[in-house]
Amino acid sequence: MDWFGAGDYEIARQILQRGVAACYLIAFVSAINQFPALLGDRGLLPVPRFLARVSFREAPSLFHWRYSDGLLLSICWAGVLVSAALLIGFPQQGPAWVPMVAFLLLWAGYLSLVNVGQTFYSFGWESLLLEAGFVVAFLGSHDVAPPIVIVVFVRWIVFRLEFGAGMIKIRGGPEWRDLTALYYHHETQPMPNPVSWYVHHLPRWLHRGEVLGNHVVQLLVPFFLFAPQPLASVAATIIIATQLWLVLTGNFSWLNWITIVLAFSAIDDAAYRAALGVVPPVSSARTPAWFIVVVLTATVFLLVLSWAPLRNLVTRGQLMNASFNRYHLVNAYGAFGTVTRVRYEVIVEGNDDPAPGSHATWREYGFRAKPGDPRARPPQVAPYHLRLDWLMWFLALGARDTRWFEVFLLRLLQGDRRTLRLLKHNPFPEHPPRWIRARLCEYRYSTPVEKKATGAWWVRSDVGMLVAPVAFEDHPSES
Repeated sequence: MDWFGAGDYEIARQILQRGVAACYLIAFVSAINQFPALLGDRGLLPVPRFLARVSFREAPSLFHWRYSDGLLLSICWAGVLVSAALLIGFPQQGPAWVPMVAFLLLWAGYLSLVNVGQTFYSFGWESLLLEAGFVVAFLGSHDVAPPIVIVVFVRWIVFRLEFGAGMIKIRGGPEWRDLTALYYHHETQPMPNPVSWYVHHLPRWLHRGEVLGNHVVQLLVPFFLFAPQPLASVAATIIIATQLWLVLTGNFSWLNWITIVLAFSAIDDAAYRAALGVVPPVSSARTPAWFIVVVLTATVFLLVLSWAPLRNLVTRGQLMNASFNRYHLVNAYGAFGTVTRVRYEVIVEGNDDPAPGSHATWREYGFRAKPGDPRARPPQVAPYHLRLDWLMWFLALGARDTRWFEVFLLRLLQGDRRTLRLLKHNPFPEHPPRWIRARLCEYRYSTPVEKKATGAWWVRSDVGMLVAPVAFEDHPSES
């Protein structure tokens, strides 16, 4: 069945299956550490309350049967075990249906989290992970050659991701069209990493070159993913290189890493033989008819779902990071249609005084990755995803839904242990504060001269009060 099997993409299949499994592993570990505090029975946005007003049809999830933190952790630990098995390559040693079932279990389990995760799971890379897991499920095992239709469809995911991101920029803020976006991006991105400060201070002509190169990579190069070899391999290599630059200069959860993994779908085995001398094994087994039928049925299903995101790419009202169905399959992607020029941060502080006056001493809570203490070096956390820190970035930009933040402040006044474990520093280790408040501050990178003199990575200035001092007695109820 030469027309069906892509025998020269065995290495690509290995990278796709193991790479996507690694991303699922990180996602489930992230959920184990954060989901109960954010969305559990006593979370900031409890899942049971959400399920009371949303039907299974609207948001398919195993938790419509029942929700408990114990069930949540059971699903997540099962996801960790299945992901680890796929990462090692154990299911791939069996019949073609074994890795298929394993990936579909990961997809169903994680879909159950995303569909009840509300604002904490509203990121584009959640849908990307779900789509990737569903599609690579049909790559089969070592018993069969990689199906060419699935290999090409993975390239279609990368095309939508890259070209969609390019179009949203061209249609977005003028800073992308006049090539000035990266004058600001490295400073105002959601969570800078240790390299971001240094990249921000590179010459402006280099930043303009970065933007121009970005436009070429996102608007032109993706078309060559469908070109004959070796052009497709070259296009994939260029995309991988640019994604590695993004990994080096920022914290974007697993977005860049899963894009890198998916881009390997366009690199054939001949490229590895030429570059590294690697000769992968080739399956000589005949592809079973049932597998061909299942894969072709899944491909037709995915192609039908592709109409909405394809139309979205060419419309002026292009949606960014949108799913067109409740199963998060074949989605629209994109990021940073506009780049903010000024960075704001919400600073949360507590106080132990009976009545905090003008001379009260306020102590600051420290988050794990978002800027707070100007002297603290921005950490490297990706591909791990710190959901609370990301939501704090949106909060500073003026997010409309702030219900979770109100409950967050209440949990700090209560000294809730699960909530406090989401933070890096609790200034009240013995007992919770009497008062809590939130200030809005403007942040900018220190100049090289300022950093040398003070050791500070940031310079911050007070903008105003976001939440005036409030005591626990002011919020006796969580309703």
